[in-house]
Amino acid sequence: MLLGVDVGGTFTDAVLLTGDGALYGAKTPTTPAEQSEGVLAAVREVLADAGARAEEVERFAHGMTVATNALLEGRGARTALIATEGFADLIELARQDRPHLYRLCEARPAPLTPPSRRHGAPERTGPHGVLRALDPGEARALLRRVAAEDPEAVAVALLHSYAHPEHERLLGDLLAQELPDVHVSLSHELVGTFREYERAATTEIDAALSPLLGTYLASLAGKARASGLPEPRIMQSSGGLIDSAHAARHAALTVLSGPAGGVGGALILARAAAEPDILCFDMGGTSCDVCLIHRGEVAETAGRTVAGRPIALPALDINTVGAGGGSIAWRDPGGALRVGPRSAGALPGPACYGRGGTEPTVTDANLLLGRLPHAAPLPGGLHLDPDAARHAVSGLARSLDLPLPRCAEGILRVAEAEMLRALRVVSVERGLDPRDHILMPFGGAGPLHAAALARELGIARILCPRASGVLCALGLAAAAPRRDAARTVMLTGDSLTADALARERHALLQRVRHELGGEVERIRVTHELRYPGQSFELPIPEPGASGASGEEAGHHEPGGAYDAGGADGEPSIDPHDLRDAFARAHEERYGYREPGAEVELVTIRASAWGPAPAPRLAATTTRMPERKAHRITLDGHELEGEILRGELPPGTPLRGPAICALPESTLFVPPDWEGEVDAQGTTRLRDTRAPGDAPSPGDEPVPGDERA
Repeated sequence: MLLGVDVGGTFTDAVLLTGDGALYGAKTPTTPAEQSEGVLAAVREVLADAGARAEEVERFAHGMTVATNALLEGRGARTALIATEGFADLIELARQDRPHLYRLCEARPAPLTPPSRRHGAPERTGPHGVLRALDPGEARALLRRVAAEDPEAVAVALLHSYAHPEHERLLGDLLAQELPDVHVSLSHELVGTFREYERAATTEIDAALSPLLGTYLASLAGKARASGLPEPRIMQSSGGLIDSAHAARHAALTVLSGPAGGVGGALILARAAAEPDILCFDMGGTSCDVCLIHRGEVAETAGRTVAGRPIALPALDINTVGAGGGSIAWRDPGGALRVGPRSAGALPGPACYGRGGTEPTVTDANLLLGRLPHAAPLPGGLHLDPDAARHAVSGLARSLDLPLPRCAEGILRVAEAEMLRALRVVSVERGLDPRDHILMPFGGAGPLHAAALARELGIARILCPRASGVLCALGLAAAAPRRDAARTVMLTGDSLTADALARERHALLQRVRHELGGEVERIRVTHELRYPGQSFELPIPEPGASGASGEEAGHHEPGGAYDAGGADGEPSIDPHDLRDAFARAHEERYGYREPGAEVELVTIRASAWGPAPAPRLAATTTRMPERKAHRITLDGHELEGEILRGELPPGTPLRGPAICALPESTLFVPPDWEGEVDAQGTTRLRDTRAPGDAPSPGDEPVPGDERA
């Protein structure tokens, strides 16, 4: 049995996968004060539903928001920073670009280490070697000054340590002796690439968050053992699992832990549906995460910004906006209706949850419009209160001088406009037409808004997974272990040889294999190249092995990954093939190449995966759902529709207007949409309107437009 648990802003989701392909899901309210309590409550509920015991669980995978929330709130352990002398203020100086082009007074978030806890190490290393050696005696004197500040964590980020880490290692060894109870993050171990600002900022984040995450994971692991569960494995931002001890040492790896699980679940469903091109959005209680599955793969990025802070670590390419079911609707000083990013969270939650919330949210609007059935209880024993929702939305409607139904529909339109912008970022802005993709909604609130978003994007088909409300937890349960390593090499001209490539690649692959431990099932090497003088690089998946047989090279997969088969799983790479692949990619991206120009290999990245479970998903019911008449408000008109309660068996026909009250989410099927349920329990919907009537991808509602 495989167990996955995802902590969201409002609910904590659990999924249990059994050997016969059965899938059990559960949702319980998140417990913000102590997230592990909500985790164990969700586990108990899903085990009871499956009639299983904790001792039968083979693997427990976990995605959480501990590091994310701490970063968003600017919280962290009491942290000191050690940088090269003269560069202690590096993170505060940052880059010369502004956080927002037209908000001249907007500032970056303050560093997590104040000036009083920043220290300069008397050393200097250049890209080619040591310029000023670090004397152990001077280093000890420095650490005595650091110790006097009583830090809980220390970040060490020295210039050019990606190439020459000796001074960072010395400081790490001395810190272990002088401050054995203090967490230490060394930049060359965590990041390993150049660009000192991003590397230092990532190391500072890692140091500040790791003690908090370590405390949480120690508490969760103890409770799991007491309950008979295995120790939890933790989801990284890259979509792979690591053991909890490694996660506790490097919290920066887990900042996007929860959304990464949703991408994994979407990939499982996409492959089961034989659909390689899917536009996904995960709408929970607090936010909406969107991603694109193109040709069966999800793009990755070597770094991203979270809460205004750069994190130079591998992450799935996910775009997040503050539009969730609990997002609060409000009137801005100019009299416009706005939604989010502030959320009602788990406590008190939306007004209709009856837990003390008084402000109007997206969930309250959906309830008033008949898109959420109020008779059935919610997870955790909550019951929806239409009167509380009406009272909350009425106050906003009066301030906007709008009828109550118009205000409720306006809340949904504004929230959907935010989600549309995010969906266009990962599709239209990447040169991909969303109309060539299927829309897959998930999260508890996602299926309620799928059809409206699909029509705005010109998408004619929707896939709604049976487990859409707990898809992040499903992705966690079926995830594979993963390790990543990167090194800036700066090879160009005569130095970019097959031998140099092989040497650097081999060192990285040895490292990820060692860190992964056990069986390595798949590896991937990516080369980041540029023309000399360019500021940034293009990632190039490893081209086909030059001169290697298929048996030696292993079976190649999309995205440059290949099975770790053959003699050593490392094909030989010809630098000419690498240059040609870069020229083609540069021309595809920018419209030109430079024949005869030199190419610079900046960074090599290696990833290794362990064995991944292969869940056999199948519908678990043949019982036809109960159907009842139901009134739904759409575009200011009340429509006669129907409501279907419970899991939908294969072959169930659907025609809008209808509400499908699924076990963990709710699907809204508007008029002109119809479909059926397939063998995996996935609902497939299609727009029955003529293709010419569908709006173009650029037809976005704007403020003042009646649709917004």
